[in-house]
Amino acid sequence: MPARILLVEDEPSIAEPFTAALRRAGYEAQAVGTAADAMRAARDRPPDLVVLDLMLPDGDGRDVCRELRRTSDVPIVMLTARGSELDRVVGLELGADDYVVKPFSSAEVVARIRAILRRAGGRRETGPPRQRIDGLVIDRRARRAVLDGTELALTRKEYDLLERLARDAGHVVPRGDLMADVWDVNWFGSTKTLDVHVAALRRKLGDDADAPRWIETVRGVGYRFRSGG
Repeated sequence: MPARILLVEDEPSIAEPFTAALRRAGYEAQAVGTAADAMRAARDRPPDLVVLDLMLPDGDGRDVCRELRRTSDVPIVMLTARGSELDRVVGLELGADDYVVKPFSSAEVVARIRAILRRAGGRRETGPPRQRIDGLVIDRRARRAVLDGTELALTRKEYDLLERLARDAGHVVPRGDLMADVWDVNWFGSTKTLDVHVAALRRKLGDDADAPRWIETVRGVGYRFRSGG
């Protein structure tokens, strides 16, 4: 069955040709133009990926992203005319997987979608099923992380990043390896997304970048997950 893409975009001049491009690429595409219709469509027929415009006539796409993340880890690509770093950071921290600024190339966005879906569908369980590092327990089969008895509310990417770092606890994991393993070897975006997700993960771990208990920055190389707190 072809992957189902939900496009949330209120501008027909963008929605119609991009929907056609998705269908030519072999996807089942549905386009809606409002936040309310997006939530209804996602509930009635859960998509495999959502392309979500930030500016909608009845609300903010970031609110849609936040609502989707409460119940689903569906990959989300944010689409917007606003390209400031703050906008990108906010979108990624809400759980978006990628961020595309208008105007954009349909071919490039379709390539990003392919990469994200390939990564989401090809994830393999690696490392021991259950790993304990001091007060942190990572359950790979359940995709859960518990710190000092409290489950961490991690986004899909935050969990993937934590799992990848913990897999090589005590060793430096280069930035390129993290991007390839957590995002995709064909990632098109800036590696700034890695720093944003590390910062978000540190906050949820209660970590301090200047005196880390968990994630240590190795400047110019990557990150090291400490093997002991």
